[in-house]
Amino acid sequence: MSVAAIDLIGADPRSFDPVALDQLARTAAMPGIARVVGLPDLHAGRGIAVGAAYWSPSHLYPHLVGGDIGCGMALWQTDDALRKFRPDTAERKLHGLDDAWDGDAAAMLEEAGLPAGLADASLGTIGGGNHFVELQRIEEVVDPDRFAGLELQADRVWMMVHSGSRGLGQAILDAWTARGAAAGIAADSDDGRAYRGEHDRAMAWAGVNRRVIAARFLAALGLGGRCLLDICHNSVTPHDGGWLHRKGAAPADRGLVAIPGSRGDFSYLVAPLAANTDAALHSLAHGAGRKWSRGDARARLAGRFKATDLERTPLGSRVICEDRQLIFEEAPQAYKDIARVISELEQAGLVAVVARLRPLISYKVRRA
Repeated sequence: MSVAAIDLIGADPRSFDPVALDQLARTAAMPGIARVVGLPDLHAGRGIAVGAAYWSPSHLYPHLVGGDIGCGMALWQTDDALRKFRPDTAERKLHGLDDAWDGDAAAMLEEAGLPAGLADASLGTIGGGNHFVELQRIEEVVDPDRFAGLELQADRVWMMVHSGSRGLGQAILDAWTARGAAAGIAADSDDGRAYRGEHDRAMAWAGVNRRVIAARFLAALGLGGRCLLDICHNSVTPHDGGWLHRKGAAPADRGLVAIPGSRGDFSYLVAPLAANTDAALHSLAHGAGRKWSRGDARARLAGRFKATDLERTPLGSRVICEDRQLIFEEAPQAYKDIARVISELEQAGLVAVVARLRPLISYKVRRA
């Protein structure tokens, strides 16, 4: 049995988590997998490494995409002048955003070409885990020419939305896992076409979800804005005559990419560079990547900090997270250094940084 080649994007491959490397190696040995790439944010997941891309000429593997099909990042530039932004006022306005959206979900889905029957109470909600909405400001314009060419404004409040397909994607994964899809599905089979259809609907649903989330937050704040990008990092797409699975990997072939740090660190707006993208399977890091598992984060931090200590970050930003377990699991200390992740992408010739963004308010969950 042949084993796929594994390429690691990083200045020092020894710095990668051995558990994540073991997971990559096991995936590389699966039938039909021909190439595997680990990105600088690589970390261990639930049996599958996150921060990785997997290419097969012939097979689809639903578990390499995971349950949150279509999860991704959308970045918005609001029309609010930064000098007018008041964190206290904004924080007071961010209520009721975890409740079911009261808009016309069926109409939104039909507009996106999706069945109205896919509407449920989760549409327009962030969800748990590492999902968030973050209000940001431009800390530094690194590439003034690119920034100006994109007609971006440094004196505005920005907003990043990170969410996915919620329960829809998980239901799809569970159903296919029960049918034995972990062993792989021939892409050109009836099952392969059926999975791709369900996957594509979940991808589109996730995009609608991010748009509704953004609209809800903008309305709560009394703002307008424009979406600069919306990219997915959990997907399987046609590539080079085969199928490219991305698990926590941003596309390098869809324009600008937003790469967030932890809730206490900077985020980066980057432009992918075409020259070396094939070496990384046309993929980029999707964030900082976890340094500690969720359980480790709780164990390491709960004895050192109160939950309220984690509601403010070293950068002076605020974290709204009223789930006392989640605030420890998602603490900045649990994540890798985003500056190093970005530096390794730059050293590999994969990106040019356009701007660096500072968090102002990170929203995760607020109890009714």
